[in-house]
Amino acid sequence: MSDDIAMLCHVFTYGSLMFAPVWEKVVQGSYRSMPATAREHARFDISGETYPDMVPAAGARVDGVIYFDVSADDIAALDAFEGTEYRRHMISVVLGNGDTLKAASYIFIAPERLSDALWRPESFQMERFLSTYCPR
Repeated sequence: MSDDIAMLCHVFTYGSLMFAPVWEKVVQGSYRSMPATAREHARFDISGETYPDMVPAAGARVDGVIYFDVSADDIAALDAFEGTEYRRHMISVVLGNGDTLKAASYIFIAPERLSDALWRPESFQMERFLSTYCPR
């Protein structure tokens, strides 16, 4: 097995990165993706932001998108994009066919910024987000 293969990682996205226009501005590679669910997690609004957070929460679930076999270079780009308020953790996600697998996901670590409101993907303000966080 080559070092490149060993460095590949699945990535579960649940906020801005689950939208192709954002994902494609952050990563260089092209990756297969599909809907997936993170159980035992919840997704909330962050006060004053258009993107959400995801935190562990018993009995909750978050629907998102999983990208398969993401390269180490693109994982580094995702780490930089997520910044200091998120940490990459391995979590279990469930695919549409019921299979469960491990994937990296970015968990919010600034609880003082959390809102009580659940974040809804249909309310995502794509243009505002792109112009603020992906201006190139």
